[in-house]
Amino acid sequence: MTDALPIPNLTLSDGKTIPQLGFGVFLVEPDEAERVVSEALEVGYRHIDTARVYKNEEGVGRAIAKSGIPREELFITTKLWNSDQGADTTPAALDASLERLGLDYVDLYLIHWPAPKYGKHVETWQAMVELRETGKARSVGVSNFLEKHLDDIAAVSDVSPVVNQIELHPAFQQRALRAHQEQWGIRTESWGPLGQGKYELAELPGLTDIAASHGKSVQQVAIRWHLQEGLIVFPKTTQRERMVENAAVFDFELSADEMATIAAADRDQRVGSHPDTTDF
Repeated sequence: MTDALPIPNLTLSDGKTIPQLGFGVFLVEPDEAERVVSEALEVGYRHIDTARVYKNEEGVGRAIAKSGIPREELFITTKLWNSDQGADTTPAALDASLERLGLDYVDLYLIHWPAPKYGKHVETWQAMVELRETGKARSVGVSNFLEKHLDDIAAVSDVSPVVNQIELHPAFQQRALRAHQEQWGIRTESWGPLGQGKYELAELPGLTDIAASHGKSVQQVAIRWHLQEGLIVFPKTTQRERMVENAAVFDFELSADEMATIAAADRDQRVGSHPDTTDF
C-alpha cells in the first residue's frame, strides 16, 4: 500500500473534511473500474467520486476492499439517480449503492440532478437530511443545481448542502452560481474540470504560455487553477501515468496575473447537459 498523496483537506459546513483533489470514474466501464480505482489508490488518491448511474459502484467497491487502506482514510462519494428521487425511494437507493460498494456508509451522498421531469428535488433533499442522521451518509449535498433549485431547498430546510457538484472548467467558470451558493457555505465541486475533451485547453488565451513558464502541461495548469480557486476537483483518466501527472500540481503556484489570465478566458461555454433540460 502506497502513502496518500499530499492533498489538502477542505472543511465542509457540517464540520467534516474532504480531500480537495480526488479521482472521478465517470464513463469508466464497469469491467475496468476495479483496475482503474485500484491504480488510483496505489498512486495515492484517497477521494473517489462515483454514482449509481455510472454502473461501476461494484468495481469501485472491489478495489476499495482489496486496497488494504483503512476505511477512515478514504473519502467515497456516490449519487442518487433521478428516477430514484422521492421521500420513500431515496433511502432504499442509498442502501442499494452501499451494497454495491460493499460499504457501511459513504462520506458524501449527492442528488445527481434537480430533474424537473420528476419535480421531487425538495422532498428528496429532506430525505437526504434524514439519511445523514442515520450515519449511512456522513455528509449530503447536491449536483447540477442552479440558483433556483438551491433556493427551493433553502425555503424548506435549515440544512444546506455541503457541496454543489457542477460543470466547471476554464471555459465555463460559473462565477454567479458559485457566489450565490457561498452565502450558505456551499462548497463547489467541479465536474469535467478539463472540459471533457470537448475543446482544447491550449486554445484558451494564455494557457500555453502559463504552462510553458512552469514546465507543466495545460491540464496541470487547469487543475492548479481549480485548486487555487478553492474548488474541489477530481479529474478522470484510465491511464496510470495521467493519474500521476494530474496529481503533480502541488510543486508550483499560479501568480495573481496568471489567475487573472485564466479568469479572462471564460467563454461561458457549457459542454455538458443543462439542468433545466436534463430529464433522464
